[in-house]
Amino acid sequence: MSLYYRPLPQLDAARPADALTLAGGWCWFDKVEVLSRTAPPRIVPAADVPQDVLLRLTAPRAPVAGLGMGQVQIMGILNVTPDSFSDGGAFIAPDAALAQAFAMQADGASIIDVGGESTRPGAALVPDAEELARTAPVIAALREQSDIAISIDTRKGGVARAAVAMGAGLINDVSAMTWDPQMAQIAADSGQPICLMHAKGDPETMQLGPQYDDVLLDVFDYLADRIAVAEAAGIPRDRIVVDPGIGFGKTQEHNLALLRRLSLFHAFGCPILLGASRKRFIGTITGAQAAAGRMAGSLAVTLAGVAQGVQIHRVHDTKEAKAACDMARALRGQD
Repeated sequence: MSLYYRPLPQLDAARPADALTLAGGWCWFDKVEVLSRTAPPRIVPAADVPQDVLLRLTAPRAPVAGLGMGQVQIMGILNVTPDSFSDGGAFIAPDAALAQAFAMQADGASIIDVGGESTRPGAALVPDAEELARTAPVIAALREQSDIAISIDTRKGGVARAAVAMGAGLINDVSAMTWDPQMAQIAADSGQPICLMHAKGDPETMQLGPQYDDVLLDVFDYLADRIAVAEAAGIPRDRIVVDPGIGFGKTQEHNLALLRRLSLFHAFGCPILLGASRKRFIGTITGAQAAAGRMAGSLAVTLAGVAQGVQIHRVHDTKEAKAACDMARALRGQD
């Protein structure tokens, strides 16, 4: 019987002497929820957890694109596309994209995630050459004019290779290297970290009645398999980031189930990236039909992720997210 170990993160100032630090970050834990597919969840003292599991839960994470994972990092979303669900077309011109990148940096983003292909539900495939033509000028100009960390949001190996050559320090692959069979080797050769995200199906079909046996454990097992593929290709675990893929082939209840137990993904020993900003389920819950009106709900999700030790938060509203995270940090006594 496979067991899954989810640390129960705490932020309280009254920390027990025997509590353990989660992922080298700002949360502590002294209890773990043990999950399985065949038995009810149970809570045990951290001392009862196998030592190899505790090592992965507690070990400080390696930097990602030069950014320390011992503190929250804000990733600003830069869609150089005509059809992204929230801001499609607003930044497709290179000058507009560059201005937005600098604005997000000024607002507190520490990494800019540049994407040239929409992965919203129903989005169509963009040819490699077109995606490269959208992203390359922006990445080259941004690297020339700024030292901010850059991520390339792509599932195509050729686009990733070009972006890294121009200065991108993270490959953010929503397909977890399943779309392009060359991606694993390209990522390994690049020497840069890669984010492996869970998605059920491709953007054109992923929201057509997605089903799981247990969404939390199914996503975990999928990512475990993809990490194994990455390691076999020569990508060490300390260059891997994981993303549960909120909104990618998931219903509202699937998304909420993942968000409630995000801390399970610390068991990989990798940093966690959370990308829920402005997504449809937030609008459904909060009554905000327009994507731009979902900031408050998005901030609530971001802070819930921070409370579970999530290190990287991919957001549209960088200024507000940074302010909320700074306030949360001060309340933890870490200012």
